Amino acid sequence: MDLADITYFFNCCIGQWSIERTYHYIAQQDVERSHTDFRVDAITPELRRKVLADNGYNPIDNIDQLPGFQLAFHTVSDKGEEVSQELRALFVPKQQEGTMLAGDYLRDRAYEEDRPIISTFTYNQSNHELLMTTPYTRVVSVDSILLVNPNMRIRRILNYHRPAEGEALDNLALVGFGVEQKVTD
Repeated sequence: MDLADITYFFNCCIGQWSIERTYHYIAQQDVERSHTDFRVDAITPELRRKVLADNGYNPIDNIDQLPGFQLAFHTVSDKGEEVSQELRALFVPKQQEGTMLAGDYLRDRAYEEDRPIISTFTYNQSNHELLMTTPYTRVVSVDSILLVNPNMRIRRILNYHRPAEGEALDNLALVGFGVEQKVTD
Protein backbone atom coordinates (compact mmCIF):
# COMPACT_ATOMS: atom_id res chain seq x y z
CA MET A 1 0.00 0.00 0.00
CA ASP A 2 1.40 3.41 -1.00
CA LEU A 3 1.05 5.91 1.86
CA ALA A 4 3.20 8.69 0.32
CA ASP A 5 0.28 10.87 -0.84
CA ILE A 6 -1.80 10.60 2.34
CA THR A 7 1.37 11.27 4.35
CA TYR A 8 1.85 14.43 2.26
CA PHE A 9 -1.79 15.40 2.98
CA PHE A 10 -1.29 15.07 6.75
CA ASN A 11 2.09 16.82 6.67
CA CYS A 12 0.37 19.78 4.96
CA CYS A 13 -2.26 19.81 7.73
CA ILE A 14 0.30 20.30 10.52
CA GLY A 15 0.24 23.85 11.85
CA GLN A 16 -2.15 26.58 12.93
CA TRP A 17 -5.38 27.10 10.95
CA SER A 18 -7.96 29.89 10.89
CA ILE A 19 -11.37 28.53 9.94
CA GLU A 20 -14.62 30.23 8.91
CA ARG A 21 -17.66 27.96 8.71
CA THR A 22 -21.35 28.22 8.00
CA TYR A 23 -23.76 25.63 9.40
CA HIS A 24 -27.27 25.11 8.06
CA TYR A 25 -29.63 23.42 10.53
CA ILE A 26 -32.23 21.94 8.23
CA ALA A 27 -35.23 21.32 10.54
CA GLN A 28 -34.87 24.69 12.29
CA GLN A 29 -34.20 26.54 9.03
CA ASP A 30 -31.40 28.28 10.90
CA VAL A 31 -27.94 29.36 9.72
CA GLU A 32 -24.98 29.79 12.06
CA ARG A 33 -21.52 31.14 11.35
CA SER A 34 -18.45 30.32 13.40
CA HIS A 35 -14.75 31.03 13.65
CA THR A 36 -12.31 28.35 14.81
CA ASP A 37 -8.65 28.54 15.75
CA PHE A 38 -7.34 25.05 15.01
CA ARG A 39 -3.91 23.60 15.84
CA VAL A 40 -2.71 20.32 14.28
CA ASP A 41 0.45 18.58 15.52
CA ALA A 42 2.16 15.32 14.63
CA ILE A 43 1.08 12.38 16.77
CA THR A 44 3.71 10.73 18.97
CA PRO A 45 4.31 6.96 18.97
CA GLU A 46 2.95 6.73 22.54
CA LEU A 47 -0.28 8.51 21.58
CA ARG A 48 -0.68 6.28 18.51
CA ARG A 49 -0.66 3.24 20.78
CA LYS A 50 -3.05 4.94 23.22
CA VAL A 51 -5.58 5.64 20.45
CA LEU A 52 -5.44 1.95 19.46
CA ALA A 53 -5.83 0.81 23.08
CA ASP A 54 -8.65 3.29 23.84
CA ASN A 55 -10.62 1.81 20.93
CA GLY A 56 -9.82 -1.83 21.71
CA TYR A 57 -8.16 -2.12 18.29
CA ASN A 58 -5.81 -5.01 17.55
CA PRO A 59 -2.07 -4.16 17.64
CA ILE A 60 -0.56 -3.02 14.32
CA ASP A 61 2.98 -3.85 13.21
CA ASN A 62 3.71 -0.68 11.22
CA ILE A 63 1.90 1.73 13.57
CA ASP A 64 4.60 4.42 13.38
CA GLN A 65 4.14 4.69 9.59
CA LEU A 66 0.38 5.26 9.81
CA PRO A 67 -0.98 8.76 9.25
CA GLY A 68 -2.41 10.54 12.24
CA PHE A 69 -2.43 13.77 14.21
CA GLN A 70 -3.29 15.42 17.46
CA LEU A 71 -5.37 18.55 17.42
CA ALA A 72 -6.82 21.25 19.60
CA PHE A 73 -9.42 23.79 18.61
CA HIS A 74 -11.48 26.65 19.98
CA THR A 75 -14.67 27.69 18.19
CA VAL A 76 -16.80 30.78 18.74
CA SER A 77 -20.19 30.97 17.00
CA ASP A 78 -21.98 34.13 15.96
CA LYS A 79 -24.49 33.28 18.72
CA GLY A 80 -21.68 33.53 21.31
CA GLU A 81 -21.37 29.78 21.99
CA GLU A 82 -17.83 28.54 22.58
CA VAL A 83 -16.44 25.01 22.26
CA SER A 84 -12.90 23.81 22.88
CA GLN A 85 -11.63 20.28 22.41
CA GLU A 86 -8.46 18.24 22.09
CA LEU A 87 -8.17 14.80 20.54
CA ARG A 88 -5.83 12.35 18.87
CA ALA A 89 -6.60 10.49 15.64
CA LEU A 90 -5.04 7.61 13.75
CA PHE A 91 -5.82 6.41 10.22
CA VAL A 92 -5.43 2.69 9.52
CA PRO A 93 -5.44 2.04 5.74
CA LYS A 94 -6.87 -1.39 4.89
CA GLN A 95 -7.21 -1.41 1.12
CA GLN A 96 -6.23 0.51 -1.98
CA GLU A 97 -7.92 0.50 -5.38
CA GLY A 98 -6.28 2.77 -7.90
CA THR A 99 -6.09 6.25 -6.36
CA MET A 100 -8.53 5.40 -3.52
CA LEU A 101 -7.25 4.43 -0.10
CA ALA A 102 -9.77 3.19 2.50
CA GLY A 103 -9.67 2.09 6.11
CA ASP A 104 -10.50 2.87 9.71
CA TYR A 105 -10.29 6.28 11.38
CA LEU A 106 -9.79 6.03 15.15
CA ARG A 107 -10.11 8.84 17.69
CA ASP A 108 -9.57 8.86 21.43
CA ARG A 109 -12.47 11.33 21.68
CA ALA A 110 -15.35 11.88 19.28
CA TYR A 111 -16.71 15.30 18.29
CA GLU A 112 -20.39 14.57 18.94
CA GLU A 113 -19.96 12.20 21.89
CA ASP A 114 -17.27 12.19 24.56
CA ARG A 115 -15.85 8.71 23.97
CA PRO A 116 -13.33 6.87 21.78
CA ILE A 117 -14.76 6.02 18.36
CA ILE A 118 -13.89 4.06 15.23
CA SER A 119 -15.06 5.54 11.93
CA THR A 120 -14.21 4.81 8.30
CA PHE A 121 -12.31 6.93 5.80
CA THR A 122 -11.50 7.09 2.13
CA TYR A 123 -8.71 9.20 0.69
CA ASN A 124 -8.69 10.12 -2.98
CA GLN A 125 -5.10 10.67 -4.11
CA SER A 126 -6.19 12.25 -7.40
CA ASN A 127 -7.75 15.31 -5.73
CA HIS A 128 -6.38 15.16 -2.14
CA GLU A 129 -9.82 14.66 -0.55
CA LEU A 130 -10.23 12.90 2.79
CA LEU A 131 -13.78 11.65 3.45
CA MET A 132 -14.60 10.46 6.98
CA THR A 133 -17.87 8.74 7.94
CA THR A 134 -18.77 8.46 11.63
CA PRO A 135 -21.88 6.71 12.94
CA TYR A 136 -22.83 8.49 16.17
CA THR A 137 -25.82 7.51 18.31
CA ARG A 138 -28.27 9.96 16.68
CA VAL A 139 -26.53 11.12 13.50
CA VAL A 140 -24.10 9.86 10.89
CA SER A 141 -21.51 12.49 10.05
CA VAL A 142 -19.90 12.54 6.59
CA ASP A 143 -17.02 15.00 6.73
CA SER A 144 -14.84 15.98 3.77
CA ILE A 145 -11.52 17.83 3.78
CA LEU A 146 -10.29 18.89 0.35
CA LEU A 147 -6.66 20.05 0.35
CA VAL A 148 -6.59 22.80 -2.29
CA ASN A 149 -2.94 23.59 -1.58
CA PRO A 150 -0.67 23.31 1.50
CA ASN A 151 -2.22 26.50 2.94
CA MET A 152 -5.93 26.08 2.12
CA ARG A 153 -8.54 23.42 2.74
CA ILE A 154 -12.25 23.32 1.94
CA ARG A 155 -14.47 21.52 4.44
CA ARG A 156 -17.91 20.00 3.91
CA ILE A 157 -19.89 18.45 6.75
CA LEU A 158 -23.11 16.50 6.20
CA ASN A 159 -24.87 15.19 9.32
CA TYR A 160 -27.70 12.78 8.56
CA HIS A 161 -30.30 11.61 11.05
CA ARG A 162 -29.15 8.08 11.77
CA PRO A 163 -31.30 5.72 9.70
CA ALA A 164 -32.48 2.27 10.71
CA GLU A 165 -29.99 -0.53 10.00
CA GLY A 166 -29.67 -1.08 6.25
CA GLU A 167 -31.48 2.15 5.32
CA ALA A 168 -29.88 4.85 3.15
CA LEU A 169 -28.50 8.14 4.44
CA ASP A 170 -31.06 10.59 3.08
CA ASN A 171 -32.44 12.71 5.93
CA LEU A 172 -30.09 15.66 6.51
CA ALA A 173 -29.97 17.34 9.92
CA LEU A 174 -27.07 19.72 9.26
CA VAL A 175 -24.93 20.92 6.37
CA GLY A 176 -21.69 22.76 7.04
CA PHE A 177 -19.19 24.48 4.76
CA GLY A 178 -15.84 25.89 5.68
CA VAL A 179 -12.80 27.68 4.34
CA GLU A 180 -9.68 26.73 6.28
CA GLN A 181 -6.52 28.78 5.85
CA LYS A 182 -3.14 28.05 7.39
CA VAL A 183 -1.79 30.81 9.58
CA THR A 184 1.79 31.54 8.57
CA ASP A 185 4.25 33.10 10.98
